[in-house]
Amino acid sequence: MRQQLYQQLYRQAESLIEGETNQTGILANITALLKSAFPERFFWVGFYIVKDNQLLLGPFQGTVACFRIGYGKGVCGTCWQRGETVIVDDVEQFPGHIACSSLSRSEIVIPVKDVAGHTTAVLDIDSTELSAFDETDRIGLERICTLIKIEENSK
Repeated sequence: MRQQLYQQLYRQAESLIEGETNQTGILANITALLKSAFPERFFWVGFYIVKDNQLLLGPFQGTVACFRIGYGKGVCGTCWQRGETVIVDDVEQFPGHIACSSLSRSEIVIPVKDVAGHTTAVLDIDSTELSAFDETDRIGLERICTLIKIEENSK
């Protein structure tokens, strides 16, 4: 069921951003699309964009968030450092977790890469439930992230 929903979301995202160059608008619409598709599962959905050797808060849906995250810090910084998706079943068990909200219990963070394979942003999704994310989420969200092209920022 979720696999089919992710396929539908991919097509919607592709149609939504086709030919669009407004980077902020694209990221904002992707967060809205994902948050509205999983309102009970996704507590927080947003992007952090690589700029000046840190992750800077970008468009998001949810409660207030951290403004800056360092390379290798927390789940988002770890995703950026590794260049691969990170799934955390219990954020309280993740060494160095950055608690922007005490309601967050599990998290998935997906890298957004440029054509050279460098991570230019990360898509961060939090849930109030433990172990809320699995391989179906990873595959579906990674595919959606391939649609996103972030302009080169100073790294």
